[in-house]
Amino acid sequence: MRTLSVELGERSYPIHIGSGLLADGGALREALGADRAAVITNDVVAPLYLDRLLATLDEGQATPIILPDGERHKTLGTVEGIYDQLMAGAFDRKSALIALGGGVVGDIAGFAAATWLRGVRHIQIPTTLLAQVDSSVGGKTGVNHPLGKNMIGAFHQPDCVIADMAVLKTLPRREVRAGLAEVIKYGLIDDAEFFDWLAGRAKGLLALEEGLLTEAVARCCRAKAGIVARDERESGVRALLNLGHTFAHAIEAATGYGAWLHGEAVAMGMVMAADLSRRLGWLEADQARRIRNVLETDFGMPVIPPADISTDRFLELMASDKKVERGRIRFVLLRGLGRAVIADSVDPAVLAQTLAARAELCH
Repeated sequence: MRTLSVELGERSYPIHIGSGLLADGGALREALGADRAAVITNDVVAPLYLDRLLATLDEGQATPIILPDGERHKTLGTVEGIYDQLMAGAFDRKSALIALGGGVVGDIAGFAAATWLRGVRHIQIPTTLLAQVDSSVGGKTGVNHPLGKNMIGAFHQPDCVIADMAVLKTLPRREVRAGLAEVIKYGLIDDAEFFDWLAGRAKGLLALEEGLLTEAVARCCRAKAGIVARDERESGVRALLNLGHTFAHAIEAATGYGAWLHGEAVAMGMVMAADLSRRLGWLEADQARRIRNVLETDFGMPVIPPADISTDRFLELMASDKKVERGRIRFVLLRGLGRAVIADSVDPAVLAQTLAARAELCH
C-alpha cells in the first residue's frame, strides 16, 4: 500500500493506494474508528462490493443507502432522499458517511456530508479509475442543475481516500477509457514526461496491468494533492485541473447527463482545448495532432463532439458554466505539452472556428 497526504493543516488526510484494501478493511476501520456510518452506494456497485465492505466493520456499525445508478440522478432530490434515511436512522454529528462508488456517488455523498447537520465526516472509497484520480480527492462535492453541471455544491474535504486497484477489474472497458482521459489530463497540465509515459504504455493500462495502474493513480493523486494544498478553493492554480472541462460540461448538458461518460466528454474537451490553443498560436500543430492521436488512436477515446450541438448552443451552455467570471468564459488552454494556462479572454471568432471544426479538430 502506498500512502500519500493532502496537506491542509488540521484538515489534512491520507490517500491510500493499493490492491485488496477494501477486503482488508484496515484503512477504513482506522479512519472510521467506532463511529456509526451510512454507506452511500448505488445499485450497480452494491452487489459487487457492499457486503465485502460491511464484513470488515462491526455488526450494525454501517447502514447502507443504495441509490439508483447514473449521472441523471445527481440531483438535489437524490440528496433529499439521503437526508430522509439519515433522519430515520437517527444519524448524529458523530456519524460519518462512506462513499462507495464512482464520481457520481462520491459527489452526492460528499455534498450530503457537507450539509447534513452542517457538516459531518466522510470517507471516499472510489470504485472507478476516474474517481480514484480526480473526484475523490480535493473536497469538491455537489450535484447538477438542469442548466449546468455541478452548479450546486460545497468544498468539504474527506477524512480519508481509499483507492483499491482490485475493484477496477470489474469496470466495463468504456469506464476504463473514461478514467484514463482524466489520467492523461494530468500529463497535459504540467507533466509532459508523464504524458509520454502514458502514451507508451496505453496497451498495458487498457489491459489493467496492476503495476502500471498503481503508478498512474499514485502520480495523479500526488499531483492533485499538491495542487489542492496550494489552492483548496480554486482561486488560482487549481483551475488548471479543468483542462477540457468547459467544453465537456457543455457537451454533457446538451446531450443529457449520462449520454456520454464524464471522461469521454473530457477527452473531447481536451482535443477542443488543444485545437483552440493551436488556432491562437499557443500550441504547435504537431503537438495538437499528437494529443488527438494519443486519445483517439492509442486509447480509443471519442474525440469529436456531437454534431447536433450548434455553435450557439455551445456558447449558451459555456456561458452558464460555474467557471464564468464577470461574464467571461474562462478556458484552460495549452502553451505546450505539460504547460496549461488559464485564459479568460479568447477571441470569439477563433473560438467559433474550434466549435465548428468537429472532425477537423487539431488537423
